[in-house]
Amino acid sequence: MDLRIFTEPQQGASYDDLLRVATATEDAGYDAFFRSDHYLKMGDVPGEPGPTDAWITLAGLARETSRIRLGTLVNSATFRLPGPLAVAVAQVDQMSGGRVELGLGAGWFEQEHAAYGIPFPGLRERFDRLEEQLEVITGLWRTVPGQSYSFAGTHYTVTDSPALPKPVQQPHPPVIVGGGGPKRTPALAARFATEFNVPFSSPDTAAAQFERVDAACREIGRDPAELVRSSALTIAVGRDDAEVANRCQTIGRKVDELKADGLAGTVAEVVDRLGQWREKTAITRIYLQLLDLADIEQIELIASDVAPQLR
Repeated sequence: MDLRIFTEPQQGASYDDLLRVATATEDAGYDAFFRSDHYLKMGDVPGEPGPTDAWITLAGLARETSRIRLGTLVNSATFRLPGPLAVAVAQVDQMSGGRVELGLGAGWFEQEHAAYGIPFPGLRERFDRLEEQLEVITGLWRTVPGQSYSFAGTHYTVTDSPALPKPVQQPHPPVIVGGGGPKRTPALAARFATEFNVPFSSPDTAAAQFERVDAACREIGRDPAELVRSSALTIAVGRDDAEVANRCQTIGRKVDELKADGLAGTVAEVVDRLGQWREKTAITRIYLQLLDLADIEQIELIASDVAPQLR
């Protein structure tokens, strides 16, 4: 089971904070460092010094790390036009030597759109835009060098694009689609995704959604086994109960609550919980949501005591 560190810098983090976590992630042997794509804090936290842009951050980290994969969980289709996003991701893929992954979703947090002047259409239109963005971005990346790419959609039109630059990874960087929607989300994953992510859910809920995605793959003649299955879970892992309780308190969560819907407990408890996930869902990847970015010790603890038991 791959373990990836996943951060939420809109809650309050500078680039230097993220660099410190990414460096610790690489040094500890994790597979990847991911970050969210948000411009406004959530909940009762100061949020200072303010948001950092996802792809500017990842571009910097691409030059300051050497092994870990880097990506978003997930970009909002409302934030960027598909052509410039394809250019940005391809460039960061080049800057990293081919270590980038793109998570893309429809967007959901209306308040952050209002706070930064970003239009926020209705749910149906957001999903329509997401579908067209996936079509355009992967289309641009797949276009053979020397040829051009065009697309005519309801929301985006691309005319005779040179489809440059090209990412290092071919035919393109991995694309992550995720969520709990019962129809359109599985269908989009079947068509475009390399990986399907069910965030912050129970194993039973995730298993049901994975079944929908498998059915959507079979419906279009795709082998469901081609898709990586993953989830994201909030972490509070400790050597003993007192350490677990302290970590939960730091991030404003109750121990029992986080044990039920996240990944909290002693090393033995967490290994057992991940075993349940693997048994019920056949999952192969977990994004560990680290809310306390100062807690490098927890990154090191999971790497040294939990990860070896999952191999």
